[in-house]
Amino acid sequence: MERNVQNIGIINWVTLLVIGASSALEAQHAGSASGVVGMAFLAIGLLVALVSYFQMRLEDRERFERLEFEELKKNRGGAALFGEAGSDTLLARRSREQFEKFLVPVFTGLIFLLQAAAAVFGWKWLDSTLPAATDRSPVAMALFGLFFLVLFLLGKYSSGIARITGQRLLRPAAGYLMLGALVCLTVAIVEAATWFGVSKLDDHVARAFCVLLGLASVETLLGLVFESYRPRVKGGPKRVLYESRLIGLLGQPGGLVTTAAQALDYQFGFKVSDTWFYKFLEQALARIILLQLAVLFLCTTFVIIDPTEQGLLERFGKPVAGRTVLEPGLHFKWPWPIDAIRRYSSRQVQHFAVGSVADPALEKERTVLWTRPHYKEELNMLVASRDATLRTGGTGPEKTVPASLLSASIPFQYQISNLLDWAYNYSDARSMLEDLANDEVARYLVSVDMETIMSSGRQAAAEEIRRRVQKRADALKLGAQVLFVGLEDIHPPVGSKTIPVAAAFEAVAGAIQQKETNILNALAYAAEKVPAAQAEATNILSKAGSDRVTKVAVAAAEANQFGNRIAAYRASPSVYTERSYLETLTRAIPSARKYVIGVTNTQDIFILNLEDKIREDLASGLILPPDTKK
Repeated sequence: MERNVQNIGIINWVTLLVIGASSALEAQHAGSASGVVGMAFLAIGLLVALVSYFQMRLEDRERFERLEFEELKKNRGGAALFGEAGSDTLLARRSREQFEKFLVPVFTGLIFLLQAAAAVFGWKWLDSTLPAATDRSPVAMALFGLFFLVLFLLGKYSSGIARITGQRLLRPAAGYLMLGALVCLTVAIVEAATWFGVSKLDDHVARAFCVLLGLASVETLLGLVFESYRPRVKGGPKRVLYESRLIGLLGQPGGLVTTAAQALDYQFGFKVSDTWFYKFLEQALARIILLQLAVLFLCTTFVIIDPTEQGLLERFGKPVAGRTVLEPGLHFKWPWPIDAIRRYSSRQVQHFAVGSVADPALEKERTVLWTRPHYKEELNMLVASRDATLRTGGTGPEKTVPASLLSASIPFQYQISNLLDWAYNYSDARSMLEDLANDEVARYLVSVDMETIMSSGRQAAAEEIRRRVQKRADALKLGAQVLFVGLEDIHPPVGSKTIPVAAAFEAVAGAIQQKETNILNALAYAAEKVPAAQAEATNILSKAGSDRVTKVAVAAAEANQFGNRIAAYRASPSVYTERSYLETLTRAIPSARKYVIGVTNTQDIFILNLEDKIREDLASGLILPPDTKK
């Protein structure tokens, strides 16, 4: 049995060494302040387990030496050489006594110094620590949960063996094992809280560990002082000097149950702890709790992904190859903390707004005016202005600033397009996308004209902003697709009662519109009258030119004709006179009906040109003579 106890002692300090080193590395990697400070308990527990194991070996050697001495004394028949066991005869006992007299107090003093130093330097170190990294919390939570399970089982087993066999030297290491399990469980809970955004709990728990180290150091010092001056009774029970009652109480909460039972007995005046119900609870409570924990543990093997979601399956904080992205439906996995699921609404259109903070009360108003605020907070953004004319003011002319302020609430709608990029490339991808949108909106507004973006350029501006944000998101591998950008709610700042900016802008905009209306009406009147006048003037000038050409040509023709007539008259006066008469007659009676009467006493020869068509008015009523040859 003694050999088994020593083996348990070896297992205890080896376990404290391995888990202590692993916990320290993981706490440092995850940036867990409570984990780093809590590992001081495991380091001190490792030293206690080593010393208790060494003292256990000394007592075991002393026991074997006593047995050998008794066997020799029995075989020699009580010879004088073996009649009395002295310090020179039992060397193992002397070694054990010297160890307990000198080395144990020195070691206890060293434990006091280590506990006090860890408390003081740990408290100072916490003032300069940074918040823990949330992306490493799942792995740390899983590992510390595993460490808790190992330490709890081994500590429970060691404390049970120490209680059954009466091995007082197993109690110190068992107490530190149980305390280490409690520390690991606390750190796992802290990491879970950090994962859900409660990062301040890590600092509070770390400082609580420092306070506990300080209390343990005070208890160790008081125990060392009292042990030096207490009266010693020969054959009385021996107390292990470096065993901490505070550590044992925290590591083995069963003592708290006993204390509570005693308090109930005192309060009610009878043995509540002797009733059947209390005994049943005392015996079955642990099994009931373990059964519930087992059911909860098995329930973590099932996961249901909603239709609008996708899940990331992680094993010890790393994606599972081949099953990284889980689609909607029922899935099976290894129980927590081996496998964990991170849910994302990747199939749902999500949104955020740039430039404003929504107010649920103001959103219910159905009338939206520039002169009334309709958001909880509206940000003023710089926008370019092409109106940089000179204006007179005060002492002389000065230029207006080529920029203005606008209040804008620009909604963005997006959807997760690549879940792996969205989850693993950035710790907070949504905030990153919002920062990109704010940056691109600010960049775009300072490059466009205020009047354009408030009027006809809204749709083009919204598409350009969406394109820019999408380009930046793709370049950074954000894993998001920007679906829509709206510029409907963009207006001048509301201002205040004393400086109503929006109302003044509306007045100026109204005056500008009236001015444009008047200008357009004048241009329309001018466009109507000026071309008509120009057309009339052109007609008059054209007609005058035509008449001038006609008169000149007629006059020239008549002059030439007169010269020709003079030449013709001189050549033949009678012919010219007759021809003129006939021409005059032709011009005078062109429309009159003419009759040709043939006489019978003459032999006239008529030559008719039948190429010309006889007019109908001449042929009507004409009676041809009958054909006498038939």
